[in-house]
Amino acid sequence: MADELVHYTVDRGVGTITLDSPHNRNALSAQMRRELRDHLTTATGDDAVRVIVLDHTGPVFCSGMDLKEAGTPESAVSGVNEFPEILGQIWTSSKPVVAKLAGPARAGGVGMVAAADIAVAVDTATFAFTEVRIGVVPAVISVTVLPRLLPRAAHELFLTGEKFDAARAVEIGLLNAAVPAESLDAEVDRYTGMLALGGPTALAATKEMLRRARAADLADDFADMLELSAGFFASEEGQEGIRAFAEKRPAAWVPRE
Repeated sequence: MADELVHYTVDRGVGTITLDSPHNRNALSAQMRRELRDHLTTATGDDAVRVIVLDHTGPVFCSGMDLKEAGTPESAVSGVNEFPEILGQIWTSSKPVVAKLAGPARAGGVGMVAAADIAVAVDTATFAFTEVRIGVVPAVISVTVLPRLLPRAAHELFLTGEKFDAARAVEIGLLNAAVPAESLDAEVDRYTGMLALGGPTALAATKEMLRRARAADLADDFADMLELSAGFFASEEGQEGIRAFAEKRPAAWVPRE
């Protein structure tokens, strides 16, 4: 049996999914795609998990599709067909997802970074949409990447395939933060700590709200949001949060040490 390429651990409410195939720069081989899908499903359904972190071993976060497995049209299409499910799992997860990059990302790897709610990288990380340079189109990843990027930057970087650094990635909306390598763990912990303070169902509903198409009519939009807001103020979770605030104590859902 092949060694596992993706690992899953849980610690104090944080479910960490680690890509561990450094020999091919964590490329999205068939085995890695399968294990990544399985662990994302597990983490999303795990009541002990409040936040999901996408981590990696080795110097590269993810180099995109495994091109060694894409040597025939059939195998290439198979990989492309499976990838939307992974991006969708990250994008629609009911739990916040944080991407943690200690190194570069390319192509599909950048798609996963964009799909995450929060993305933090070392300041030496680099990124590129290299698809056009091998004669293909960054079509699938565009679904998660384009909502993040400034339009002018998207046109430039998708069409040229030019490599860009972490500072530019922050500037155009791909990353939330770029930090020195020695600060990466602390910055990710800062984000996961803040995310864990939110009510689980409130976080899920807020993620869904952020993804929703806005109503064309302003009055309809306010009506929808008023219904959502009132429901949560009256909910068991909302009432517990209000009591905890008044009593100056952590809410019941906050992970304990």
